[in-house]
Amino acid sequence: MTIHLSDVLLRDIHTHAERDYPHECCGVMVGSAKGDEKTVLSLVQATNVHEDGHERRYLISPNQLLEIDISARSKGETIVGIYHSHPNHPAIPSGYDQDWAWPWYSYIIVSVMDGKTANTTSWVLQDDRSKFDAEEIKIQA
Repeated sequence: MTIHLSDVLLRDIHTHAERDYPHECCGVMVGSAKGDEKTVLSLVQATNVHEDGHERRYLISPNQLLEIDISARSKGETIVGIYHSHPNHPAIPSGYDQDWAWPWYSYIIVSVMDGKTANTTSWVLQDDRSKFDAEEIKIQA
């Protein structure tokens, strides 16, 4: 399992995470997939609509996800995953992340410590939802 994205898109994710600190940012990764390889072609910054503590949780509204999906499909693309930040917390999935994740999709998590990006990882939830597997991130110029 590998997710490919440009250094520019990764920088955009980091900028979004640092800008929203100390709150969790969230966004949608749009692109293409072939087997276990996903390629991110664009990002859509989402609004964190979680009602209880943006510092610890994120939620993207179903309506916003649907709009992003319709737009992606109209261009022959698909949603390949979600990114979000963990303010002052490691870039590993939380129990909340696991409860709300879907198998197959990539979940990029950015650890932001004291307002600065510290680490970035990607994860894919197993089909039986028992745990996340780490996913390789390949950065392309």
